[in-house]
Amino acid sequence: MRKDIHETNRLSWNLATAAHNSHKGDQAKFLRGGGSTLFPEDLEMLGDIVGKRVVHLQCNAGPDSLSLAALGAIVTGVDISDEAIDYARRLSADSRIPAEFVRSDVYDWFDEAIARGDQFDRVFVSYGALIWLSDIRGWAEGVAGVLAPGGAIGLVEFHPVGLMYNEKGERDWPYFSHGEPQSDGEGIGDYVAFSGDGLVPWGYEEGVTDFVNPIPSSEFLWGIGDVVTALIDAGLVLETLREYPYSNGTPRMVDSVEGPGRRFYVPEGQPNLPQLYALRARKPA
Repeated sequence: MRKDIHETNRLSWNLATAAHNSHKGDQAKFLRGGGSTLFPEDLEMLGDIVGKRVVHLQCNAGPDSLSLAALGAIVTGVDISDEAIDYARRLSADSRIPAEFVRSDVYDWFDEAIARGDQFDRVFVSYGALIWLSDIRGWAEGVAGVLAPGGAIGLVEFHPVGLMYNEKGERDWPYFSHGEPQSDGEGIGDYVAFSGDGLVPWGYEEGVTDFVNPIPSSEFLWGIGDVVTALIDAGLVLETLREYPYSNGTPRMVDSVEGPGRRFYVPEGQPNLPQLYALRARKPA
């Protein structure tokens, strides 16, 4: 496990999150009015969550966690970024949607939660979470450790094949990294600015412009086989595995074509490409 990289990434995320949140305007009003930042794929993988204990791992700044809570779940959000958790707590108060938010490296949180005997009916993981994990097997064991018997993980994630291509549609990342960190020497960028209304449908604001992150980040590339096998080896039973030719909320390439439901497809004239995948795996009762 590369805690040193986790820590550098935390610092990079703090700066990036401040830039991201500058574009979001009155997100609390959107949530108070019944708005949701969730997509159909998220809800399909989670199933019925009314009254269920849900932990949202790597929850970022909280809108998805609060959207789950608004549906009747009892939600805990966990993220390594101080800036993200501070924002999530304010958003919870301002939207009047209750949820607990914890600032922690997810591996440390697993250890502490398991030691306390905390158990959850659902674990939710979504959109750009797995590339920040330096130990996929340790993560899967942690997920299994906090799931109650009969509970399930719902995962919706960017497809590792799609991640091999940059914003210009050029191939610049490998599929297999064998646990070795990947870095282009740049920090986490302002993907909210790149996505615009795709991620801020209630009204994108210009906010911070020309953001450049001075703290380089490093990522870890996990193939679908890595993720599924890690969950199975941790004792979970795979129930659903789906792949999608679109990205939710954010275009992966500059010439992406937006379809209904804020789904972004590869540019016209190009062969389709898997951009998302989703799975549900359950802990035996």
